[in-house]
Amino acid sequence: MRRVVAAVFALAGAVFLSGCGAAASAPSTPSESAATGFVIDEDFPDPDVVSTDDGYVAFATGSHGLNIRVATSPDLGKWTVDRRDALPTLPAWASAGRTWAPEVAPLGEGYVMYVTAEHTASGRQCIGVATAASLDEPFSPASDEPLVCPVDEGGAIDAATFDDEDGTRYLLWKTDGNCCALDTHLMMAPLSEDGLSLTADPVTLLTQDQPWEGDLVEAPTLVARDGGYALLYSANDYGGDSYAVGAAWSDTLTGPYAKQEGPILSTSGSDGAFRGPGGQDVVATPDGDVLVFHGWDEQYIYRGLHTAPLSLEQGRAEVALG
Repeated sequence: MRRVVAAVFALAGAVFLSGCGAAASAPSTPSESAATGFVIDEDFPDPDVVSTDDGYVAFATGSHGLNIRVATSPDLGKWTVDRRDALPTLPAWASAGRTWAPEVAPLGEGYVMYVTAEHTASGRQCIGVATAASLDEPFSPASDEPLVCPVDEGGAIDAATFDDEDGTRYLLWKTDGNCCALDTHLMMAPLSEDGLSLTADPVTLLTQDQPWEGDLVEAPTLVARDGGYALLYSANDYGGDSYAVGAAWSDTLTGPYAKQEGPILSTSGSDGAFRGPGGQDVVATPDGDVLVFHGWDEQYIYRGLHTAPLSLEQGRAEVALG
């Protein structure tokens, strides 16, 4: 029987229940259950998953000399890690060595990638954009300048996209204030049709204000469900068990977003099944939503890939654990 981690939070008078390295030389071995163990048992943090006609393609933070890592799966359970670099050439503004948290989305007949890298001129992390004709081809930088780079706010990391029902695509990100004793904020702004620029000033969706969040919120993931918007995010120190996934809900796209009380997925809430879970993505499948996220191995050396069933219905978010 599956256990469900759940917590209650309120919004506008209604009550909602919210749930809650070393490289291998061979493809990762799938776990027996999609909700337990690693589905990629090697370093593959900050995953972003793209659905295709042939299955799924995942992109992750760079490691092992690669800027952006790639893996493929027919079913989100059995994964093959590709040893190619999805972004072999960094944009002119970026320095090598700190390439994080890619977000890949279809655009026209090709794909666009939003990626975090070190801004050479300032030393801060900023977000740039790259494009590719297909997911089998390497992405190439689309601009010699970063797309989002608020240096005075500590920079920007953890890009994510959201497509609203009117066809407008939005970019979400985190202002990286914890780099320099500033607050962090989850931001959102609309993108141009070509995906290469912002068309309006950003709005603030969330900031850290709960004890469990520590000094930061990051890794926004926005989905529309049942006439509302669910915003998942990670918070606290990624390097240990305090890192966790939270959730907030709004009736309108730009908020205000009401947070649940406590995380929806955490080390303690999963009885240690997942260590420092976070960097999540939500994948819609024919069988329902799946939460894809990273977690530490037993020695806290690398962050492997996990999946777990996720329910988001009428403001109710539940992560099912095996």
